[in-house]
Amino acid sequence: MRTKTGTIITVITVLSIYSCNSNKMEKTNPLLTQSLNPFEAPAFDKIRDEHYKPAFEEAIALGRAQIDSIANNPDTATFENTIEKLEYAGKVLSGVSSIFFNLNEANTNDTMQKIALDVSPMLSEYSNDIMLNEKLFERVKSVYSKRGELSLNPEQIRLTEETFKGFARNGADLKGDQRDKFREINKELSQITLQFGQNLLAATNKFTLHITDSSMLDGLPQFVIEASSAEAAERSLQGWVFTLNAPSYGPFMQYSNNRDLREKMWIAYNSKSFGDEFDNRDIVKRIVDLRLQRANLLGYKSHADYVLEDNMAETSEAVNKFLNDLLEKTLPYAKKEIEQIQHYATQNGFDSQIMPWDFSFWSERYKSEKYAINDELLKPYFQLESVERAIFSLADSLYGLKFTQNGSIPVYHPDVKVFEVHDTGGRFLSLLYVDYFPRESKRGGAWMTSFREQSVKDGQEKRPFVSLVCNFTKPTPQSPSLLTFYEFNTLLHEFGHALHGMLAEGNYSSLTGTNVVRDFVELPSQIMENWATESLFLKSFATHYQTGEAIPDELIKKIIDARNYLSGYGNVRQLTFGINDMAWHSINSASQVTDVVDFEKSAIKNAQILPVVDSVCISTSFGHIFSGGYSAGYYSYKWAEVLEADAFSLFKERGIFNKEVADSFRKNILSKGNLEDAGKLYRNFRSRDPRADALLEKFGMTSSK
Repeated sequence: MRTKTGTIITVITVLSIYSCNSNKMEKTNPLLTQSLNPFEAPAFDKIRDEHYKPAFEEAIALGRAQIDSIANNPDTATFENTIEKLEYAGKVLSGVSSIFFNLNEANTNDTMQKIALDVSPMLSEYSNDIMLNEKLFERVKSVYSKRGELSLNPEQIRLTEETFKGFARNGADLKGDQRDKFREINKELSQITLQFGQNLLAATNKFTLHITDSSMLDGLPQFVIEASSAEAAERSLQGWVFTLNAPSYGPFMQYSNNRDLREKMWIAYNSKSFGDEFDNRDIVKRIVDLRLQRANLLGYKSHADYVLEDNMAETSEAVNKFLNDLLEKTLPYAKKEIEQIQHYATQNGFDSQIMPWDFSFWSERYKSEKYAINDELLKPYFQLESVERAIFSLADSLYGLKFTQNGSIPVYHPDVKVFEVHDTGGRFLSLLYVDYFPRESKRGGAWMTSFREQSVKDGQEKRPFVSLVCNFTKPTPQSPSLLTFYEFNTLLHEFGHALHGMLAEGNYSSLTGTNVVRDFVELPSQIMENWATESLFLKSFATHYQTGEAIPDELIKKIIDARNYLSGYGNVRQLTFGINDMAWHSINSASQVTDVVDFEKSAIKNAQILPVVDSVCISTSFGHIFSGGYSAGYYSYKWAEVLEADAFSLFKERGIFNKEVADSFRKNILSKGNLEDAGKLYRNFRSRDPRADALLEKFGMTSSK
């Protein structure tokens, strides 16, 4: 998952991190002074909670002064004095925002959460004051209208077009009451989406399953028992503690023989922020309503129509057709897989219908028997440090990247490590921050973001600072961090996003790196997952952490044989999320939603393949679309999966370490950002449009039922 930090949503494609100086800066605030660390890396060792709000206030004041100077310039509007100046404006605020909002996700506390709610209206007002500045928009429009006559290079033309589009899509043409209404909507949305995320984190941390009777651990592998024992010890408790964080929740659901406890865990996980003091139901309805109102003000019938106009898919109709066609083609496979698991469970003495809390358990047992493979067998070969080195080595093989840990650069938490990234010629490309383990101050999931994005100004280049945040299995007193195969895949995925950020090239940061349309941004991440099941790659690093024995060929064969296990089920599950997202954001009247659960059930009923449980709700914990940047965009995971399946087929044809293919992928995709239309970039790489059936072929499915 690629996240954009901050709440300056409406200007995120216009304002980025650039160098500027201000004599007004508060010299004692490390957020407002130039860092003396290598590469000007953030001074995390000096930043305190009390620095944030004054830094926001000062940075907003500076940003306003910069914007005013552009809007009130008496000279004729030009690319240099308007479009380019806008791109350079707000550097200080972007820097403060990137640090604060990244840390608010990865290492938050009560004070930071309150600051986030306090500054969000300030940032929304600042953003609105830019986008709704009539004099400023007139200057932008003037340059845009004559862009073909100004001897601009392609990158400058692209920046001009994207800047104009950013204004037009964010209310610049609104007048009077409509303009005021737009301001209020953005202000409320900035706060309420934050509140959704804060509720979700609190609800996740609220639940624990504390076990003191060892007989209730029946079926759990030793690595799960050790991790839950360490969790209990951290909380000064006896026995074993299980949480709703993925490294704890997932293995418990896969291995616990205690069906009652599995049900308890599943209900807790799937009812987060539903019906308790952190209930998000009213917030969901309000977010959806506000987004609809904003879309209507801008002339769109739905939020989805507004969002998708700027994506590869372009229309709601195209997305819904894509989702429904893929559902129709994969649903028969998913149903067959469910039947197989039910039949297997029945044969093994289970006399009930498979419920959602049974599926992981019985499917894991079936997989273990059919393929003779499971996480307990694989984990010893996937020690985190070995996997990290292997992925760095893969990046070296493909793109010539060298990673060197730098222990002198400050970090925001002891778990975090920093690596310098250079190319084969020694050119510095990026800093990479990695933060692997769960904690109560970090939200769940895995994501990539940046503390600084790549840019060039006055011949001086600023290279990016990329952050990779995960929630992986922690080390215990008995063993190092050993990854499940799913976690291994996740790290490859997020590292793909990191490559997209680290290899950015261009002058204007709003056009570089991961600043691309939503249904293209997952291509670099999802293509990396393919190497997880490639024998040559696995053989290059996978050794037993205790014995040093190389992973046996027969075990690699089992990994490859099992790679499409439950692919139908997995596809339908992801499609369910995309369908739910599109339903919420395709409504054209707030009256369509009276009850969140009823609306959700109706939306996804055709994709239901396991029994429906009344006491749970997906939407109240669906952070991707209600507090993240994937509203009307969750389909993009599947959309990009089609792209990556087709793209990786070229590696398969010519070699998974083929430098020529890798160089082309870097040149045409990873380094290009948003310098050209996403479809054109893909065609430049593949020499044709993607084949629609590539994904089905990858999973061993035909396009027919």
